Amino acid sequence: MPAAKPGARRLQILQVLARMLEDPKGEKVTTAALAKELDVSEAALYRHFASKAQMFEGLIEFIEETLFGLVNKITAEEENGLKQIHAILSSLLGFAEKNPGMTRVLIGDALVNEDERLQARINQLHDRLEATLKQCLRVAATQGSAEPAGTAGAQGSPDPGPQANLLLCYVMGRWQQYAKSGFKRKPTELWEKQWPLLVKI
Repeated sequence: MPAAKPGARRLQILQVLARMLEDPKGEKVTTAALAKELDVSEAALYRHFASKAQMFEGLIEFIEETLFGLVNKITAEEENGLKQIHAILSSLLGFAEKNPGMTRVLIGDALVNEDERLQARINQLHDRLEATLKQCLRVAATQGSAEPAGTAGAQGSPDPGPQANLLLCYVMGRWQQYAKSGFKRKPTELWEKQWPLLVKI
C-alpha cells in the first residue's frame, strides 16, 4: 500500500485533532493522546508539525479560509447590507454547529495553556469579522434599511461600531453556549426568532 502524501497526512492529523476537540467534557488534547488516536508515535506527528501550536495554527487557518470565503462570497453576491449581515451571521452560527471541535477553538476554550499567539490570532479573526459587520451596517445605512445604534460620527452620521460589536458578541455568545452545553444547545436553534430583535436595537 503506498504511503500517504505528506499533505494528506497533515490533513488527517488536523481532522483527528478537530474530532478529539468535540469531546463534550472539553478535556485538553495532548500530543500523546492524538498520536494514540492516529496509531502513530509522537515523533511521527512532529515530522509533519514542528509543535502542537503549529497543529492548532493549521486548524485556525482552515477556520479563517472557510469563514472569510463565505463572507466574501456573501458580500460579492448580495448588495443589500441588511441581507449581507443576516447571511453572514447565519453562516457563522451554521459553521459552528457543523464543526463543534472548531467552535472550541473559536471561543478560545481549546487554546487555554497553549501558545499565547494562538489566542491572539483568534482575537484578530474576531476583529476582522467585526470590521466586516461594521462595513455591512454602513452599506445598510446608506440604503435606508438600518439605523446603526450608537453615537454620531464625525460627520454626524451614526457610528456602526457599537452595533457591529453587539452582533459579534451575540454570535460569540451562541458559540460559547453551544460548547459549554456539551454541544446540546445548537447555535441556530433560536436564530430566526432572535434576528428581528437584533436589528430593532
